[in-house]
Amino acid sequence: MQPDFLRAPLPGLGTHACRIGLSATYRPGRETVKRALDEGLNYFLFFGFDTHMTSVLPDAIAGRREDYVLATGAYNLILGHQNLRRTLERRLRQMKTGYIDLFHFFGVTRRKYFTPRVRDELQAIRESGLVRGVSISTHDRPFAAELLREGVLDAAMVRYNAASRAAETEVFPLLPDPRPLVVGFTATRWGQLLRRPRGYPETGRLPTPGMCYRFVLSNPAVSLCLMAPGSLREFEQNIAGIRRGPLDEEEMAFMRSFGEAVHGH
Repeated sequence: MQPDFLRAPLPGLGTHACRIGLSATYRPGRETVKRALDEGLNYFLFFGFDTHMTSVLPDAIAGRREDYVLATGAYNLILGHQNLRRTLERRLRQMKTGYIDLFHFFGVTRRKYFTPRVRDELQAIRESGLVRGVSISTHDRPFAAELLREGVLDAAMVRYNAASRAAETEVFPLLPDPRPLVVGFTATRWGQLLRRPRGYPETGRLPTPGMCYRFVLSNPAVSLCLMAPGSLREFEQNIAGIRRGPLDEEEMAFMRSFGEAVHGH
């Protein structure tokens, strides 16, 4: 395994981070968060309801805060949005920290939702000294690349997996220099890459979760990839697979072929 496959400094932040980040969206349990710490994960994406994280991390990282990357954010609610500053202040209290490393505006499904007001609020947070960087999560990949080139964002969280590869043409080649932080999410395409698509041979090979994450991490444009396990067992299985390192040529060809089969159904 190449030495920097699972650990590298994050662009713009400088923190040496495990390239797998943990989200507790699916309530994997406090023991999973503790195990992630033991495994060397140090990028944690948390939300207001993430008591599994907020009950473990503040004490676990006390005295070593600079070694960890805490990410959170506020939601686009379609008909409006959460107040970004108030959301940030609540998250700071929850984690008992003086700063958040990366603050996202989540759910920018269309560029119209990144309104001038949202842009101004995000910039105010960026200048507040309470965050190290700002970002959006979006399925509108060209818009993410545009905002990164304009310097509006320090990072972007984009969908990328073997079945959803548009970022390879719509984002990665269009990133500015120096390269910004890119967070990949939906590595398994919500589990679709682990199941047999319609018309696929009954005895045909299926990817493992580890292969899905390794596919994402094998692209050097991706700074890190999020994992959102539903249990400790799932986390342990994923990590064991990921530690096999970059996909080899045969595995990459298989993942791309299988991804095309999933994408077509």
